[in-house]
Amino acid sequence: MKKAFSLEKHGITVDNIIRNAAPAALYEIALREEKGTAITDTGALVALSGEKTGRSPNDKRIVDEPSSNEKVWWGEVNTKLDTHTFNINRERAVDYLNTRESLFCVDAYAGWDPKYRVKVRVVCARAYHALFMHNMLIRPTTEQLEDFGDPDYIIYNAGAFPANRYTEGMTSNTSVSLDLGSGQFVILGTEYAGEMKKGIFTVMNYLMPDRGVLSMHCSSTEGKNGDTSILFGLSGTGKTTLSADPKRKLIGDDEHCWSDDGVFNIEGGCYAKVIDLSEEAEPDIYRALQFGSILENVVYDENTREVDYTNTSITKNTRGSYPIEYIENAKIPCVSGHPQNVIFLTCDAFGVLPPVAKLTPSQAMYHFISGYTAKVAGTEMGVTDPEATFSPCFGGPFLVWHPTKYAELLAERIRAQGAQTWLINTGWSGGQFGVGSRMKLSYTRAIVDAIHNGTLKNSAVQADPIFGIDVPTACEGVPSEILVPKNTWNDKAAFEDTAKKLAHLFKENFAKYESQASDEIKNAGPKI
Repeated sequence: MKKAFSLEKHGITVDNIIRNAAPAALYEIALREEKGTAITDTGALVALSGEKTGRSPNDKRIVDEPSSNEKVWWGEVNTKLDTHTFNINRERAVDYLNTRESLFCVDAYAGWDPKYRVKVRVVCARAYHALFMHNMLIRPTTEQLEDFGDPDYIIYNAGAFPANRYTEGMTSNTSVSLDLGSGQFVILGTEYAGEMKKGIFTVMNYLMPDRGVLSMHCSSTEGKNGDTSILFGLSGTGKTTLSADPKRKLIGDDEHCWSDDGVFNIEGGCYAKVIDLSEEAEPDIYRALQFGSILENVVYDENTREVDYTNTSITKNTRGSYPIEYIENAKIPCVSGHPQNVIFLTCDAFGVLPPVAKLTPSQAMYHFISGYTAKVAGTEMGVTDPEATFSPCFGGPFLVWHPTKYAELLAERIRAQGAQTWLINTGWSGGQFGVGSRMKLSYTRAIVDAIHNGTLKNSAVQADPIFGIDVPTACEGVPSEILVPKNTWNDKAAFEDTAKKLAHLFKENFAKYESQASDEIKNAGPKI
């Protein structure tokens, strides 16, 4: 008789531990025991995350302990938690998990390169959470599972049970806390599955730079000749859309590392936004939402089981989780060579950044640390103004080290491999939001194609007088008149004023990093 799997070494005394269950088994349990679950007409599992339908960044804490405290960038992103309080939260989570008749255990990996692979163990009470991490981590073979041994990091997901708000250091009944020293991660008061995904990304953002490996919040693709590109970008800039390129293989859509050997995906799956999803616009993602996938917080027709992707009555943050092999042109294993092109995507609603620009390594560091995009803010009277958003390294909430650590690693890689860095504006042209118009996707795709086929690298350029970046003056498939932003504005004085306004916002944001930035990086910013 096969010996039952035990988690007693972690303080878990539940007898029935369901380890690395098949998706079909998790479906059965979820449908039987979890409220709101259903199967769609394409075979995906619908799951509800409860009150929290997104991450809770204000409730994230990192333990202040000797082995890591001098490495962590303490402040708004990484708030300190003492070991005693963490242990209280951990015990609260373990006590809750021990009240369950059965628990799920997922043992899997983060990182496709075996040299840098991290063993992760997830202990949770919901089949939905187990299936989510089955999708998002790299699934071990039968042999690997037998030899898995002790994990490097363990997640105690007791999300259905609240944190004690009166415990010192707690700001609500939600707590997401990580002890880098002991390799433990505790979740209380939120059942949003994305907390686990981004928790592991935070772990990799701590571990990898310490080994000289750059961890990145980016997508990655590979061309027919093995040429690799990485695309950074905040929400709404087109990162996922542009990485879904039928002419290229997908390495991954969200989290990667760049080592001495090349690029590798951290994850075994994708977690895509599905608001307004259609087969026509995003066929790869649409078709991936089949049996084994999860559709989170979506609304469906109870008779036909068709999902209404336009319905945001539960949340605008509707999501789909699926194994990466569900994408037809995914490259398995998800590893590739050194990138020849590094692309920063921004949606500039001020309309003053060019559709494309070449960056020097120092400019790449500056714009990487800045992580700029712009949102459109509405008013009651319908008057709209752009609102600048800066997220360091295009992934601020998940950084552990100071942003300059990641920027220096990026610059080292760019210089060593001779990679070219590009800034692409997928935002406005001919004026800011409300005056100009959004850059056509066909133009942006033509720019990306010209980057990949090498024609744009040798294009004639002119320097932007304020931002100092080199702007190509010709690109096949793109009208030459839109490549230099000032040419597209009717009111040239308004352009100058708006460009200077954005430059000031860049400088104000960068001031918080100047103390740890080199003169080379500081001098790469806009000139006013």
